[in-house]
Amino acid sequence: MSHPKISKEEMLSRVIRFSDYTREKAVPLMFIDSLIPGHHRLNFAVIGDTASENPDYDVMMSQPHKFQIGMFKAMPNGNGPAYHTHDYVELFLPLEGKWRFYWGNDPETDPEGEVFLEKWDLISFPPGLWRGFENIDDQPAWCFAVLEQHEVFEGRDPYWSPKVIRKAAEYGFKSDADGRMIKPDNFDELNAQLLEEMYNAGK
Repeated sequence: MSHPKISKEEMLSRVIRFSDYTREKAVPLMFIDSLIPGHHRLNFAVIGDTASENPDYDVMMSQPHKFQIGMFKAMPNGNGPAYHTHDYVELFLPLEGKWRFYWGNDPETDPEGEVFLEKWDLISFPPGLWRGFENIDDQPAWCFAVLEQHEVFEGRDPYWSPKVIRKAAEYGFKSDADGRMIKPDNFDELNAQLLEEMYNAGK
């Protein structure tokens, strides 16, 4: 088996330290649900484009991989992504806190199952299953996500339940047919405000 030689510089470019997850890299309004109360979180695109409706983010490790990784820090007391699904596998591993993961086969009905996970537990969602999850701890908590390789902005992603779409619209957020966020005029103000609130809450 033959492979190219890898330089020290190349290898060092494949290192991400926890201190690299800075305020400047955080994206609080990455999805149309992000401003809805109960869904506040800071998102980081670690490897690949992960999932996003807001195209304004930096990928932390640019080398191509056959998987994509995201990290997010959810605010306490029930915050996390709203009910949604994807066309690819999505895996989560809480790094701290206590989390409730719930799921179902119909976006219009109540979830059919739930499980409570803590640090280093793991759950994998198959494509098409509706899911949501929340940090039920009383402190902000980090979670690690691995996603099957996929292209971004080639269709809606995530797919949101109709209830979430209606609620996001009340806050001025929606996405187009390619899955790209249509930002309200005051987006920058809202983004800065939410970022400040979440960083202050995490102190």
